[in-house]
Amino acid sequence: MTFDTNRNLPIVGNLINSEFVFAIVCSRFNDTITKRLLEGANDALIRHGVSTSDIYEIWVPGAFEIPVVAKTLAETGRYNAIICLGAIIRGSTGHYDQVANQCASGIQKVQIDTAIPTIFGVLTTDTIEQAIERSGTKAGNKGYESGLSALEMANLMKQLDKKDF
Repeated sequence: MTFDTNRNLPIVGNLINSEFVFAIVCSRFNDTITKRLLEGANDALIRHGVSTSDIYEIWVPGAFEIPVVAKTLAETGRYNAIICLGAIIRGSTGHYDQVANQCASGIQKVQIDTAIPTIFGVLTTDTIEQAIERSGTKAGNKGYESGLSALEMANLMKQLDKKDF
């Protein structure tokens, strides 16, 4: 195999802890689901070498409140990534669409405005059964996946900080 020495290799994040600090913002609304997402996120981080003393959990009333707290945390500069966890389950009104859209937009805005990886680990499901499936049963645990994404993005941002473009 030959390599083109004039070409830079891809820049990628990995799943190795490099003394990163994480914040997890978790919604109390639908807490039977969000507690399982939180367990999954913590499990992913700890299994990949993150100390429990470097994981900060912050609880908010609902998914709509996640972005403002995530932004406040990101602006401190203390966290390498922020994981946002919640469960928005469709009901019989249009409330679901408003909360889901504003939550997603707010989390994305935090990430863009602060350049701190802000992971969208908020379930948006049609039924409680779908939420249960995505919080630790046959569809896996989206909290665990969010923990891995946070670790990978923290590592990627560290690589980008070192890179001379």
